[in-house]
This record gives sequence, C-alpha cells and structure tokens, in this order.
Amino acid sequence: MQIVIVLFDRFTALDAVGPYETLGRLPDAELFFAAERTGPVRADTGNLAITADRALADVPSPDIVVVPGGPGQTPQMENETLLDWLRAADATSTWTTSVCTGSLLLAAAGLLQGRRATSHWLALDFLERFGAEPTGERVVLDGKYVTAAGVSSGIDMGLTLLGRIAGDEHAQAVQLLTEYDPQPPYDAGSPEKAPAHLVEEFRSKSRFILT
Repeated sequence: MQIVIVLFDRFTALDAVGPYETLGRLPDAELFFAAERTGPVRADTGNLAITADRALADVPSPDIVVVPGGPGQTPQMENETLLDWLRAADATSTWTTSVCTGSLLLAAAGLLQGRRATSHWLALDFLERFGAEPTGERVVLDGKYVTAAGVSSGIDMGLTLLGRIAGDEHAQAVQLLTEYDPQPPYDAGSPEKAPAHLVEEFRSKSRFILT
C-alpha cells in the first residue's frame, strides 16, 4: 500500500507528521512525502523543513492520499498543478484524506461536492462554498473520504483509518506505542470550550473571514 503525504510551502508540520506517525505504521506500507518538486519544503514557522523525496508526478496513483493544511494552503487553492494531481490521484485512490485546511484543497479540486467534511474551526464555513456539508466533528468519514479537524486531529484521523485498514487491535497497538493518551493542561481545544475573547480574537484575525 502506497501512502503519499502532500507537501507545499508553509504547511503545518503536525498536519503531516500526525498521519506519518500513525498511518506510516501500516504493515508493508510505503510512505512518501511528495511535492511539486523534490527537496526540502518549509513548514509554516519557517524553522522546520521536511524533504519531499518524490515529485507529485512520480507518484500518480497512491492508495492513500493525505493533504495537510496550514497558512500556505490559501495560495494552493489556485494551483492547478496540485489540484489536477489531486483529481487524478483520487480517481484511483482507496482513501483520500485531509487534515485541517487540507480539506479546502480537496474541496477546491471538486472532490467533496455533496459530502460531509470537516476542517479547522476557523475555516469550517468555507467548505460550503465548494458544495461540501461542514460538520464540527473531529474526524469525518464519508465513503472513501476522511477529513480531520484542526492540526492535532490528524493523529485521530490516522488511527481511525488505521483501524479500518489493519483492524482495531493494530490501531490500538500503535496508539499504545506512541503513548497517545491526551491529558491536556487546559480544556480550551475548541471554540466551544476556549475563553470567548480568544475565540473572537482569532476570528477577527483569520484569513477565513466570509464576505
């Protein structure tokens, strides 16, 4: 089984690394980071780069497609090279997935029309513009499409899909070995739980302001 995690300039690192650490544990799977061109691709902070060992053109038919999000997602919405690759890869993929605002790239490629999907809470309403049905769930499965909410939910998405493919016990083993047992010091991980002034501050600064 071939897994391709798509990279683009200013992606969010955990969006890509969460699925890498979970789906990458599939038995006999080969996983590649791929971008338009091979070489290092900088994450949104600029301090970290992940190497794309394959160009997108070199991996036209992966079994699993993973699309991260991040600030760099916005200019990619009009990148026909990437969107065309997503459409072509989706035509033969077993699973097409995203984390955070990566779902907007799937939507821009026309892949989420009429489907339930999720994204980062700041971007959720934008899915409607592309004919998707937004939901605030952390992981959403609709047919072969699996979308995850913001950033850290990529770990949940990876484990969910791992269970579907390799069985619950294998997914549980990966969860155990990665010691994924969240006990956050604050209960502020969603707009429903976080202090209202923080939610409003980030909404006011968001690049996803509906007009």
